[in-house]
Amino acid sequence: MIISEKTVVHNLGLESFGGGANIVAADVLDGRLARIRPVHFENDYTKEELNYWTITGRGGKTLEPGMKSYTPPFPLVYKRRTYSKNRIPYPMKRVDWNPGGDRHPEMRGTSKYERISWDEACEIIAKEIKRVHDEYGPNSILCQADGHGESKAINTPHGCMTRLLGECGGFTIQNRNPDSWEGWYWGAKHAWGMDPVGQNTHSTNTAQDIAQHCDALLYWGCDLETTTWGWGGQMASRMAFWFEDCGIKNIAIAPDCNYTAVVHADKWFPVFPNTDAALQLAIAYVWMTENTYDREYIETHSDGFDWFEYYVLGNEDGVPKSPEWAEPICGIPAYRIKALARYWASHAVSIAHCNGGSFIRAAFAHEPARLEVYLLAMQGVGKPGRISIKYIEWVLFGMSSCSPLPLSKVIPNTAACYNGPLIGQGGDSFVPKVHIHKALRGEKLEWYGHGTAADPRADQFKHFRFPLEGDAGVKMLWSDNPAFTTSLNGGYEFQDALKSENLEFYLVQAPWFEDDARFADIVLPICTKFEVSDFGTDNDSGQWSAVTFEEAAIDAVGEAKSDWIAVQEIGRALEKFGGVYEGVVQRMTKGKTIEQQVKEGYEACGIPEEDRDFEAFKKRGYQLIPTEEGWEDQPVGLAPFAEDPAANPLETPTGLIEFYSQPLATMFPDDELRGPVAHWRESGDGHDDRRSSDRAKKYPFLIVSNHPRWRVHAEFDDVEWLREIQTCKVIGPDGYAYEPLWMHPTDAASVGVADGDVVKVYNERGSVLGGVRVTERIRPEVVYMDHGANSDVIVSGVGGLDRGGAINLICPTATTSKNADGEVTSGYLVGVEKVDVFELAAKYPEEFNRNRYYDASYGQDVRDYIEGA
Repeated sequence: MIISEKTVVHNLGLESFGGGANIVAADVLDGRLARIRPVHFENDYTKEELNYWTITGRGGKTLEPGMKSYTPPFPLVYKRRTYSKNRIPYPMKRVDWNPGGDRHPEMRGTSKYERISWDEACEIIAKEIKRVHDEYGPNSILCQADGHGESKAINTPHGCMTRLLGECGGFTIQNRNPDSWEGWYWGAKHAWGMDPVGQNTHSTNTAQDIAQHCDALLYWGCDLETTTWGWGGQMASRMAFWFEDCGIKNIAIAPDCNYTAVVHADKWFPVFPNTDAALQLAIAYVWMTENTYDREYIETHSDGFDWFEYYVLGNEDGVPKSPEWAEPICGIPAYRIKALARYWASHAVSIAHCNGGSFIRAAFAHEPARLEVYLLAMQGVGKPGRISIKYIEWVLFGMSSCSPLPLSKVIPNTAACYNGPLIGQGGDSFVPKVHIHKALRGEKLEWYGHGTAADPRADQFKHFRFPLEGDAGVKMLWSDNPAFTTSLNGGYEFQDALKSENLEFYLVQAPWFEDDARFADIVLPICTKFEVSDFGTDNDSGQWSAVTFEEAAIDAVGEAKSDWIAVQEIGRALEKFGGVYEGVVQRMTKGKTIEQQVKEGYEACGIPEEDRDFEAFKKRGYQLIPTEEGWEDQPVGLAPFAEDPAANPLETPTGLIEFYSQPLATMFPDDELRGPVAHWRESGDGHDDRRSSDRAKKYPFLIVSNHPRWRVHAEFDDVEWLREIQTCKVIGPDGYAYEPLWMHPTDAASVGVADGDVVKVYNERGSVLGGVRVTERIRPEVVYMDHGANSDVIVSGVGGLDRGGAINLICPTATTSKNADGEVTSGYLVGVEKVDVFELAAKYPEEFNRNRYYDASYGQDVRDYIEGA
């Protein structure tokens, strides 16, 4: 039996920006994707060729990379994403948008769409670009060209349009915030440097160090059994099990007993969301009062400790930060806090992270991030078994020092053929992502710092404005990432901004008709990974770095074109106007074919010339890079700093761990929420979400929202195979698949709901619907809902209602704090009440009945939004 006519190799990580992970083989039969499976490296390489590594922990327990790719669930189901019923079939125009007449911006998100041809779409778009240029100038076009998406380089899903607009006079770019590292970026960098993102970038050989010397790992807001699936595969899980085999205890600290806690944890500390700072301060108090911290290390490796001690002991405000003080705030009994502090002080303890959650994406998240560094310092960070480790992003930004595992000889990149802007690159005109809604409304903005994860600590002190002098502000939005409302902060306010009269034209290009795309004036259908040829890398899987020759597996679905080709089509329509547009396609492409760009990318990826063979690479579909010789002799993490801080300084002004940040004190003397020393912060700068708040009487639950279990942000919510899993959705009495809301049994009883009931999760910003899962895996007074569900808007804008359960619609719009432009998407107050979906359907008949093609097995269908479909 023929099971495959051809096999292609792709990376299916969702990093985007030219990077990748999760290398897979895809078999094609009868012109369709037949299956996606791991790549068996032993078919092409020997262990000797790869300089196969083995690392050993206590008891002789070993970890090794294996000879096949450790493929997580998301890549394996990707063919269902490719053939989704929600693929955009052809170019579409909003039926009541007339660029030559009434544009009806107030109808965005409500109107249906009509089919138009590619030629007509490109002609309209070209006219709009020229009109905006003529009336307002090039910087009035905002490119929303960032976020997570398919890992393509030539056909990048984030920013191809910047290559076109850059040849036509410029553009304004949306700067991606450090959305997986908010607290560390805005806080921890001021304690120990660690550019670019504030997490430990001195991780070399730390996996082996932990396996040999560490007694316990604190999984602090860490779900490695979920978050790594979209970015790094299953090596992280294998490493966690190996640590257990080496006798390491695992302690989970999170409001939810997440999947990592269920699988790995020996103890669970169910802290209230966004109260980690109180727990950390209480631990420091125990160490100070019992004299169980490393005093000698603090004296030689840190600066300003006396300021922190003065605060913790209560000398600053008269309130000692004792376990008894912390207990009602964080929800952990004082005796358990003391036990944790005493265990930590008498054992080698490290902290493990996998990004996300209320620890790092909540109001004032810079405080627990700084306090984590303080605690690590107080126990001699860098000494054997005492470090922080990440289970994800192991060579972040190409930094070899970020990986805890043996490194490949080369960390390849796609820069030579990447057709979009890299993080932090763009023109002088830019807007941080968290302020986009204001720019769309036509407001004038001021802030500090570029706000991208690629910038050094000192960048946070630079002052910026938008629009630039003489510019008119945003008049056109061009997005290839229409998922702001389900992935970032203040989604309902963003929806209102999309309906602003100030925004004259909203263009979306995307593969799927989801979320913000339903507010666009024109929508262009874009190819997925397997419909295009490209050059890729896999650096984050923890085995070997790799490059991939990504041959197109199938023809384009419907009328889809790649991002790169779609932008060229618009460029050709622009060329008819002459002047600055003349020859623009040739200028942006330099006449190169896709294969020429693949070859250029390969030849400049970093692999030495003697190790390159393009024809062999093309035939095989991938090339692995052997492990670096002598990796065993590389320094271990922060050990050099621990041994000699003067010779091995950190990236702080003093070169030491700074409990007191003089730059923060000097630059922001009036900042009461991100001062020079980390504190407990109760409220301020637009945030009032503590259980002690008066708002808690109306909205009694704190919500925790993590990276989703069965999605990657807004991706994969339409995959039947995932929806078959019981915990993926809750089927309501109306047959609709609702996003799960975890509630503790006592809380469910208090609001009169049972497992499977449909509820409204709400605050003053609006409401979303969810299906109740009654479980003891969430602590009392806290509810849990993953972010990223495909929105199904019943009423848009502030005060709105969403059936799909897109929880970020009701999260705060205010940033981390006034001088820290981070997202706040977890750890805020909500109410929960049972709803009758049939009463809601009677109240909103048109909205509830529009889903003619809806099927709970896969969700929404693009045909329900097309006139006459």
